[in-house]
Amino acid sequence: MGATGGGGLLLYTLGTGFLKACGWVEEPDTDGVRQEDQEEKEAAQPWEPAYAKLEREGKLAGRIQEAYKIMEECRLCPRRCGVNRLEGEKGFCQGVQKAVVNVYGPHFGEELPLVGQGGSGTIFFSNCNLRCVFCQNWPIAHLGLGEEVDDEELARMMLKLQKIGCHNINLVTPTHVMPHIISAVRIALKEGLTLPLCYNTSGYERAEAMKLLDGIVDIYLPDLKFMDGMQAQRYNLAAAADYPRLTREAIREMYRQVGNLITDAGGIALRGLMIRHLVMPNRIAGTEEFVRWVAESLSQDTYVNIMAQYRVEFKAFEYEEIARAITSEEFVEAMEWALEAGLSNLDQRSLAQLAIHRRQLSS
Repeated sequence: MGATGGGGLLLYTLGTGFLKACGWVEEPDTDGVRQEDQEEKEAAQPWEPAYAKLEREGKLAGRIQEAYKIMEECRLCPRRCGVNRLEGEKGFCQGVQKAVVNVYGPHFGEELPLVGQGGSGTIFFSNCNLRCVFCQNWPIAHLGLGEEVDDEELARMMLKLQKIGCHNINLVTPTHVMPHIISAVRIALKEGLTLPLCYNTSGYERAEAMKLLDGIVDIYLPDLKFMDGMQAQRYNLAAAADYPRLTREAIREMYRQVGNLITDAGGIALRGLMIRHLVMPNRIAGTEEFVRWVAESLSQDTYVNIMAQYRVEFKAFEYEEIARAITSEEFVEAMEWALEAGLSNLDQRSLAQLAIHRRQLSS
């Protein structure tokens, strides 16, 4: 599921100021190409969400129609179930005609550029097209707990999140409800929505479907969970051996659309790609290959969150290789691979955790 979070559970509760005071978080790098690009962009024109420009060009309504058309023979995701969801038929994800929302509100456990002072405005959609056996949000993703909402109600949620001071609209597990989302965005835009859209996904996407979101989504936040198809197949409740290949294709398309992360003067994300990778026991996730792929196929400046928060959840107890937490050695190894690959925009909480784990190993 997309919302596995931005860092360790303990560090979720710590503010940026506390982390800096402890020497665990460095000040943002203001040198180099990324900052120069940002300054040129800001100097050229005031920032606005991508969807506002698309609406002004008269293209947003057409995208909504295209997206809903796909649901008539659903192929929104790589499962390509072919059911008519507009008539109430259900495919693998168990999605229905309307979006189902479990909960929404400000979230302070996401990556720091998303959180700021007001929090990330998360909307947790129920059900999922991947269903990992170690899912930490399994009551939402697997059981589908939540309430059906129409597009107008979804738009009202977005506007409420903006009103209470959230910095973005963080769409958690959005793949199977993408048409509802862009329809709600257009409704909310007409009522004053101006926040960046963050597409928070497991990564199991079709690159072709992602193209519908070009000019709508501002921030992509995909997982890249596995680099080996056999591992992806084993640790999902339905075969997903194509996960590594298709997720990499989708992430390349996301990167083409939004590029590297751009923030405002306060360090709050405005646009760009942010990738999550969960370190798993026994090198199951293929972390070394992951960091090399990012550095070689995207950019060494790509924002990457190497996460240490793996815990044994849901059905993971039934699989010996993942039926334990990761060790300090495993996390330090993963982070050192990232540094050796030249990744220069690593998540600050990840770097803070690296310092903690190194101290534990040296004590």
